[in-house]
Amino acid sequence: MIRVKRVYDAPAGDDGYRVLVDRLWPRGMSWERSRVDLWLKDIAPSHQLRRWFNHEPEKWVEFKKRYFAEIRDRTGALGSLLEKLKRERVTLLYGARDQRFNNAAALKEYLENEPATNDEA
Repeated sequence: MIRVKRVYDAPAGDDGYRVLVDRLWPRGMSWERSRVDLWLKDIAPSHQLRRWFNHEPEKWVEFKKRYFAEIRDRTGALGSLLEKLKRERVTLLYGARDQRFNNAAALKEYLENEPATNDEA
């Protein structure tokens, strides 16, 4: 099972394995307070894509299309995440204010719907 949660929200006992999927470390957040188990910055959107998207909802569909293409080019970065998904709940953490249109939500969608990752997970 995959959950998505803002890294600034308090960790919960049922979060399972907590994975930060942002390229940049969240401002004002310490490693201890975040309780991040893995920082998977290599799977985050490129700086160029992140800046282009700018969390504008009207760009969401195109953002996901471009982001999924980037993920397909970096499938090796998913290895440790896919291994964890086989054994336990994973919470994808993000730092953005937007709770609906963010890269963690897009990554969750990718992981749940992409046939290649479903075969491996």
